[in-house]
Amino acid sequence: MELAVIDTSSKDFDQVTAIPDNVLRHNRIIDHWSLPFHFVVRNYYQNSRLKMLSEAGPSARPVANQGPGAQIAVESAPPATGIDERDVPTAAVEAVGNDDGRSLGTWLVSDALGAPQGFSCGGRTWAIALRTMRYYKPYSITLQKFTHERYAGTEIPKNFSSKVTLIDPDRSVNRDILIYMNHPLRYRGETFYQAGFQKDDSATILQVVHNPTFVAPYVACLIVAAGLLVQFGYHLVGFSRKRRTAMA
Repeated sequence: MELAVIDTSSKDFDQVTAIPDNVLRHNRIIDHWSLPFHFVVRNYYQNSRLKMLSEAGPSARPVANQGPGAQIAVESAPPATGIDERDVPTAAVEAVGNDDGRSLGTWLVSDALGAPQGFSCGGRTWAIALRTMRYYKPYSITLQKFTHERYAGTEIPKNFSSKVTLIDPDRSVNRDILIYMNHPLRYRGETFYQAGFQKDDSATILQVVHNPTFVAPYVACLIVAAGLLVQFGYHLVGFSRKRRTAMA
């Protein structure tokens, strides 16, 4: 996870400052040169449950005073251990102006919240959100068409595939590729597998795997093949020598 602090002032682009969640976990004050304010981490929950104050009981109190978090109570939860479970990280961060030291408010950021929350500082507009960490690549992949075929009369998937457009300006690549089961896209050291889809077929799900040791199995096969050739060759030479000796 990462805390994304987004400068949305420009109409052409967003300037994003990403703060890893381990920094939120261990640092109480977070200051970065690109921001006209700094954050004071008031609370951090590795795993949490969020409830509206009206449902949490009379003793519940919010940990934030700005945005939707002012109406939400947070309960700490033990780390998720099940296969189908995952942690819901949550933090309460206070934004404080660097020039005047004035508090801009305390915001609740969580993986369970949807849209980023906005505020103004230094004549610019900002948005903050706790989201899944993003990795930016020098190429783009755009989904053109998702196909989902089912067995007749059932909802059992028969085949599902994604037609994507791969664009890499640095390598002058612009081509359409079909990704389906057992036929992934391999590009720049990463492999994109067709892993699933949303229930309403509105989106495809690709699993991205980076395996720097993918050559190891091929090298192992070559070593085994070389060993077999040496072994059979050694016995073949020995057999030929014995046969020539017998004939002599």
